[in-house]
Amino acid sequence: MTAATLGERIVGRVADGPRLRVPWRAAGIGLAAWVSVLALWELAARTTFDGTHLIGTPSGMVEAAIDNAALYGRALRITLAEAAWGFLWGNLVAIALATLVAVAPNTERLVLRVSLVFYCLPLVAVGPVLRVIFGFGAGPQITLSALGVFYTTLIPLLVGLRAIPAGWSELVSSYGRGRVTALLVVRARASVPYLAAGLQVAVPAAFLGALVGEFTGAERGVGILIIHALRSLDTDGLWALAAISAITSVVGYVLAGAVGRRLTVGQPPVLMAAPPSGRRVTTRWRMVRGAAEIVATVVFVLAVWEGFIRLFDLNNFFAKGPADVWAWLVTDPDAAANRTEILDALIETAVVAVPGYVAGLTLGAALAALFDLSAPVRRTVTPFTVALRCVPIVAIAPLLVRALGRGAFGTAVTVALMTFFPTLVACAQGLRQAPGQVMDFFDVYDVGPVRTLWSAQVPAMVPAFFAAARIAVPASILAATVAEWLATGTGMGNLMALAAGNNVYGTLWSAVVVLTTLAAAAYGLVATVERLVLARVAPEQSNW
Repeated sequence: MTAATLGERIVGRVADGPRLRVPWRAAGIGLAAWVSVLALWELAARTTFDGTHLIGTPSGMVEAAIDNAALYGRALRITLAEAAWGFLWGNLVAIALATLVAVAPNTERLVLRVSLVFYCLPLVAVGPVLRVIFGFGAGPQITLSALGVFYTTLIPLLVGLRAIPAGWSELVSSYGRGRVTALLVVRARASVPYLAAGLQVAVPAAFLGALVGEFTGAERGVGILIIHALRSLDTDGLWALAAISAITSVVGYVLAGAVGRRLTVGQPPVLMAAPPSGRRVTTRWRMVRGAAEIVATVVFVLAVWEGFIRLFDLNNFFAKGPADVWAWLVTDPDAAANRTEILDALIETAVVAVPGYVAGLTLGAALAALFDLSAPVRRTVTPFTVALRCVPIVAIAPLLVRALGRGAFGTAVTVALMTFFPTLVACAQGLRQAPGQVMDFFDVYDVGPVRTLWSAQVPAMVPAFFAAARIAVPASILAATVAEWLATGTGMGNLMALAAGNNVYGTLWSAVVVLTTLAAAAYGLVATVERLVLARVAPEQSNW
């Protein structure tokens, strides 16, 4: 193609302008798909699944919602308020930590390690402890909601704050401005799409945290109604509550996405960045630095742990400190039996968490690519995927396990469902971060959509994918332990639930420490792979 022909095609595309799209056909296809699904759902529930207490009928769900409108409305307001406060506080903490890292990059590793420890704390075990501290108020629900939110926002936000061309920060420095100015003028605007994606994922996470908090002994809320529906085999009521929770989360998800699109200005820039320069860090020095950072993190976490117990003057009967856990696992006469008990449960959890984690990541990335290639598929399937993820896992996990069996497969499917949606949202956002100039170049040369996706968009997606992969590590453990707690009666989830119920707090705290440590180690493995890949694909992610 000659330069003249290329110029004519560019001018022609600019002159033509955007075509007017008529949404009626797409809306009709989407409506028809929903009507068909509801009709098949009703038919299957009344025939194949009749009497199994697995699937509620759409008509029965509507009837249950109408008959209990006042009760459901009061419960929803309570849970929604708890989730909203958790969403607010969790995201404020995430933004504050991201700001600290952007202004003082040397704090990044410590901030991420400490934040990871708190995010990896299993909600199944933390809930009962918070209940003892806060009583029957909203404190545990808000705290668990905030714990489930802050990390899902922090990681994408840090990726976005780094997603700028090196020349931009150098330009700010050339005018004698520091990191604060670069943060406010350049990095903040570049991070908006990533922040929006994090907030979208945080909406159902906040609602789930509030529900888990209610499961630990609250007196009111949607979680309490879900417990009653499960115990009384009120299938229509359970599905009605799940649908109400899903609709609420979907509304929040859509609003977060709309705000993000509203605040995003212009197309992403070309991120021309050379690999980090300067003195080459030797392997020995890197190992020494990493060991020092791990030691600093451990010391900080232990100090916070011990300080927390002393600050609230917690009874040693249930509040076990570092020395108590060490004795339980190492020095007590029964330490070998205690370790064996935890190890056996840990293996059962790993058997379902690892395959579910891999399947969720694969499904999320593949679905994001499919959505990008086919707008009709995206418009038709997106509502189902959002609704599926927004159904609280505390409601859907027992049903999935009951339908698929109490073996590893049912729980692994639950883990995959918990993992794939954050990956889908992150990867879809990452695909849209392909620079506009690059996409125009591929468009001008009439490159096919599949090759454009693979050559231009997938490289731009890699940072977002790895951010999702890191977040998915503790999310998969959460899903596995919740399913074990509520449905299978196996693994670490069941062990921690039994320990809390039987007041065996040595087992409970030791299980939390072991599970959190292994989750942090798995996270570190993913982060190591990420650094190696991004050094070649997205070197700007190594620069502040």
